[in-house]
Amino acid sequence: MTVINKEPKKEPNTERKKVVLASGNKGKLVELQNALDNFNVELVPQTHFGVESVEETGLTFVENAILKARHASKVTGLPALSDDSGLEVDALFGAPGIYSARFAGVDANDEKNNLKLLEEMTDVPDHKRSARFHCILVYVRHWQDPTPIICQGSWEGVIKTALEGDGGFGYDPLFFVPELDRSAAQMSKAEKNKISHRGQAIQQLHSVFRL
Repeated sequence: MTVINKEPKKEPNTERKKVVLASGNKGKLVELQNALDNFNVELVPQTHFGVESVEETGLTFVENAILKARHASKVTGLPALSDDSGLEVDALFGAPGIYSARFAGVDANDEKNNLKLLEEMTDVPDHKRSARFHCILVYVRHWQDPTPIICQGSWEGVIKTALEGDGGFGYDPLFFVPELDRSAAQMSKAEKNKISHRGQAIQQLHSVFRL
């Protein structure tokens, strides 16, 4: 009589990979977590670990994103994902750019930044109000990772003369997409994730977490 030993069936790994998000921005956390829900990834904001923001001394989105990811990973000992994004307005020679989050000053918030942008664009005619969002996502496996994964996306639009919509965050109420005839703040989360600068970068990032 031959006895066949069957190996026990392996259960699928349902444990979510914990990754620290090098940001305390709730809007970014929601968008990124929603986009990565199907990849068993749990994003935990660095504020959960008491990690303070690192000084952003870089001159580009890429440099600052790498700085933030390495800092969060070093302090927590976890893989880290950072997002450095901003708005580039042609009439303002690329401003606010890497200073988008603090365009209105060190105590800036979304409301103050939007009001500042409206003020700066007061006399700019419609045909010169072109702008684009940029997003850089950086993923490091550990803080000394010699080959950080860099994903990027950009999104073209124009700056409106008044706020439109109450969704999204940041400059979304002023960022109008002509092809869709509405602002980023008037889009559903699913719609925005498909076409936005962050959505494009996330699509590239998916390969990192693919099961």
